[in-house]
Amino acid sequence: MGGLSIWHLLIVLVIVVVIFGTKRLTGGARDLGAAVKEFKKAMADDPEAGKKTDPVQQATQAPPPDVTRVERPPSSSNGDPNQQG
Repeated sequence: MGGLSIWHLLIVLVIVVVIFGTKRLTGGARDLGAAVKEFKKAMADDPEAGKKTDPVQQATQAPPPDVTRVERPPSSSNGDPNQQG
C-alpha cells in the first residue's frame, strides 16, 4: 500500500514518454552517455585524481620548495642595513 509497485513505475514511465517524446529522451540519454565516457577518460588520464590522501600526510610527504636567495643591492646611505631609504 505505501510502496511503489511495478505498475506505478510503468505509469510514470509512460507519462514521461508522452510528455518528452522518444527523440528527446534518446538524445538526452546519448548526451549523458557521452558525458560519462568523457569523465571516465579524464579520470584514466589523471592518475592523481583518484588518490585520496590526508592533507596532513600530503603536506609532510611534499618535497620542500626550491627557494633561491635574492640579494638586495646595498643601500646608498651610510651603509647601515637597518636604516631605510
